[in-house]
Amino acid sequence: MKKNVVIGFLGTQLDAGKKRRWRPSIAVTQHGRFPVHRLELLYDRAHHRLAQNVKREIEDASPATEVLLQQVDMRDPWDFQEVYGALFDFARDYGFDEDREDYFVHLTTGTHVAQICWFLLTESRHVPAKLVQTSPPRGEDSDIAGQYNIVDLDLSRYDALQQRFDLVAEEYNALLKAGIETRNAAFNGLIERIELVATNTDAPLLLLGDTGTGKSELAERIYELKLQRRRVKGRLVHVNCATLKGERAMSSLFGHRRGSMGTGSPDRRGLLREADGGVLFLDEINELGLDEQAMILHAVETGRFLPVGSDHEITSRFQLIAGTNRNLGQLVSEGRFRPDLYARLNLWTFRLPSLTERREDIEPNIEFELDRSEKLLGNRVGFNADARSRYLDFAASPATPWPGNFRDLGASVQRLCTLAPRGRITLSLVQQEVEALERQWASAEVNPDDVLLQDLVGDRITEIDAFDKVQLAYVIRVCRKSPTLSAAGRTLFAASRATRTSRNDADRLKKYLDRFGLTWADVTAQES
Repeated sequence: MKKNVVIGFLGTQLDAGKKRRWRPSIAVTQHGRFPVHRLELLYDRAHHRLAQNVKREIEDASPATEVLLQQVDMRDPWDFQEVYGALFDFARDYGFDEDREDYFVHLTTGTHVAQICWFLLTESRHVPAKLVQTSPPRGEDSDIAGQYNIVDLDLSRYDALQQRFDLVAEEYNALLKAGIETRNAAFNGLIERIELVATNTDAPLLLLGDTGTGKSELAERIYELKLQRRRVKGRLVHVNCATLKGERAMSSLFGHRRGSMGTGSPDRRGLLREADGGVLFLDEINELGLDEQAMILHAVETGRFLPVGSDHEITSRFQLIAGTNRNLGQLVSEGRFRPDLYARLNLWTFRLPSLTERREDIEPNIEFELDRSEKLLGNRVGFNADARSRYLDFAASPATPWPGNFRDLGASVQRLCTLAPRGRITLSLVQQEVEALERQWASAEVNPDDVLLQDLVGDRITEIDAFDKVQLAYVIRVCRKSPTLSAAGRTLFAASRATRTSRNDADRLKKYLDRFGLTWADVTAQES
């Protein structure tokens, strides 16, 4: 059977004086159904005599209780930092043995600051204990020991509370997903992770993803979540960095002093100052110049920045969310993005999957777009059964590329809703939309291999098989990177030349190019 160990402060007021009918440090050891095998009594050196007296009285009243006096000196028992530090050090050095002992922290004695510190230490499991609260007897005939109540802060044991926490987490996840009942396991896991990060830290977030994957919409919903959780008070400032160039970028982001941007130009606050207390979303952050990147990093780390033309820094504290569809690591290696800013952003990075990676989420997103169109158009639009089946088959097909991702899907549904006769989307209307999308994507698709070969062979490109196009384009690129025909041949035929009796790589390459009516001079002349 485990021993019960109670840890608590000596009550310098409540435990003092034998005339008091009820003294908490003594009374906590006198409850028959709650035997205390050891009492760790914390006291300040100024109350050493009182501690000794209380120890003797406990040993007289409860001989089975061992009393250990622990001297913990504090200059100011109302100073939170000092009290917490002293109790943290006590807990770190104590040597808890949970296999043999159960621990309880006595909250009745000590200052309110001490009680708060005990709560924090037990809730965080720095002190692996339950809380025990004692109170004096309520009437003359009551037990002299009074009452006691034990509170276990292990929230996992409270099913009702855990269910409430789960429901709240589900609400926050639904907010981040705009209420869409998504089915993709990877995306749902991503949203759960973002919810945890957004509600527990104000560090910068980096949202990666192709155009149309929903980075801007997610940033807005992260802001709404942080607003609900009272982690921000200010506004959301959305900046498309692709629209900021040169001095205009500096002025727009950081503001400027009167006259610094030309005669008569008034003061400008700047977008960073507008985001004070809120969230700054820098979409396409890779479009910022290196100077702007340096100032953004300084503002994130210090909460200060220097407006254009000013000699004094401005204070603005905000959370940064950055978005991009580019590989920032590659841009760093190319010298086009600052490595220190990238390191700061890369603490919390979330890549949003494309629509083609979330085909199981197409159907719920269509329902979401129908609801959104109803708000825009003022009337409810729905699919006929055959039209719905045809559109879902097309939308979820692996052959459907959706290059614009959810932006393409939303625009497609909006067109269908706008053109739907009497609020019903028909099969013929869906067929027209499918054909229009296929034409649009085909005209926008540019194959770099086709462009390369078109310049060299012209109309003869239609006579080359698709798999030959890929190989020929690769050969041409190798030739253009090689100083001579022989060097290009050695690169292209490095694996097979060891098994051939003739190792004239230049001749082999010349014959290969001749198949398509090309020469070494043709290939290299195009490059120069």
